[in-house]
Amino acid sequence: MPVSHVRVAIVGAGFGGIGTAARLLDEGIDSFVVFETGEQIGGVWRDNVYPGAACDVESHLYELRGTPNPDWSRWFARQPEIWAYLQRVVAERGIGRHLRLAHTVEHATWDDAAAVWRIETDRGDWTADVLVSAVGVLAEPRIPRIPGLDTFDGPALHTARWDPDLDLGRQRVAVIGTGASAVQFVPAVQPDVERLTLFMRTPPTLLARRDRPLGHGWRQRLGRWPAAKQAVRAALYGVHEAQGLPFRAPELAGVGAWLARRHLRAQVADPALRRRLTPGYRFGCKRVLLSDDFYPAVTQPNVTLAGGAAEIRPDAVVEADGTAHPADVLVFATGFHVHDFPFIDRIVGHSGRLSEVWRGAPTAHVGTTVAGFPNLFLIQGPNTGLGHSSVILMMEAQIDHLVGALAAMDAHGLASVEPRPQAQAAFVAEVDRLSEGTTWTSGCDSWYLDESGRNAAIWPGSVGAFRRRVAPFVPSEYVARRATEARPAAAAVTP
Repeated sequence: MPVSHVRVAIVGAGFGGIGTAARLLDEGIDSFVVFETGEQIGGVWRDNVYPGAACDVESHLYELRGTPNPDWSRWFARQPEIWAYLQRVVAERGIGRHLRLAHTVEHATWDDAAAVWRIETDRGDWTADVLVSAVGVLAEPRIPRIPGLDTFDGPALHTARWDPDLDLGRQRVAVIGTGASAVQFVPAVQPDVERLTLFMRTPPTLLARRDRPLGHGWRQRLGRWPAAKQAVRAALYGVHEAQGLPFRAPELAGVGAWLARRHLRAQVADPALRRRLTPGYRFGCKRVLLSDDFYPAVTQPNVTLAGGAAEIRPDAVVEADGTAHPADVLVFATGFHVHDFPFIDRIVGHSGRLSEVWRGAPTAHVGTTVAGFPNLFLIQGPNTGLGHSSVILMMEAQIDHLVGALAAMDAHGLASVEPRPQAQAAFVAEVDRLSEGTTWTSGCDSWYLDESGRNAAIWPGSVGAFRRRVAPFVPSEYVARRATEARPAAAAVTP
């Protein structure tokens, strides 16, 4: 069979992949495909259907700038509405014919002689001038290796692999982990279960969420007056930029900690329980979560707050002090493989496999490109995460960088671009310098840190600073190779 060739191959159809596709169409680039393992688009917003799943950023800041949505029904949108929004983007922007659903990319190898990516999927092979990895870092659930896990008799699942048919009514449910999904999941199911045991190694930091419905009149006005919609976005952007200051300035971290303690005192009357739920680390060292109902749920009579899970038995989970808690259902709210997600093992450049280059300590130039991997662009690469605002803003800066690279390649007849090792090292050093003294490097163990203890996940600055640094494509930071031979023609894509 002939191998199809496109200019850009995108892997992943979540916000990153769909946002990239929409922007390429805006730029008049029609020769691209979006490979998606699942049978539907949506990424984390397709997969995370656990009860209570919602966004921790206000809806009007959690959308693509090219497709504003004045009709969000709540201040903080819930999973079904966000997923529906992404589906609407695909329909309205004409992305559907570029989608290759139920296509798993098994390998992507850079062919230096032909200056193309050779892409093997489980449904055929392709080549592409440019490869965009938009699989994200919240795609592969992490299950801790707890002794006895394989012996558990009942259903055992991660929140990101929720079974909608699972009935928790009158069940004894053990929840391991107290991260973002647990904070949303526990209040949603607590009224229905017979007993909920929450296994907690470290208490989370919580602030008030203050979610509320957005009325018809409000939504109608935003739809009628786009300037008002933009003003709401601008106001939210400014508020979140200010909220980022305590993460970077030690002298302001106390303000955030005080707000978290006040929220805890207002919702938990029992002093002993309050002490157990009070974080012992600097504000923001672990992800700060928003909830109005997690603390009240934990105080209910059918909820037990246990220590860390040390062993799993066929019908119980045992905490570190030896106490066994009977359980019919086991739910893991234990996060994802952030620094070692499996897709990096399938990308091979002229420096080898990306997983072998990184070895658990990922680095990239402007969080987007990697020395030794020509024409590879990572959406949500290293040091592009945030602790205080919308990650969509970060993705769009990276997409700007990609578009700038494509324009430079067109203008100068280039076959490939890859970051100079010196430029990448300088950017990594810049991130490390900005990380010094911040909350993320203040000593606690979090998923922000890689195996070496370096902050490899978070951008330690403002969103504005990131966008100024990342959005422009700076040719001097790249090694460019001119096209010297005939290359495959990049054809327009048909459904």
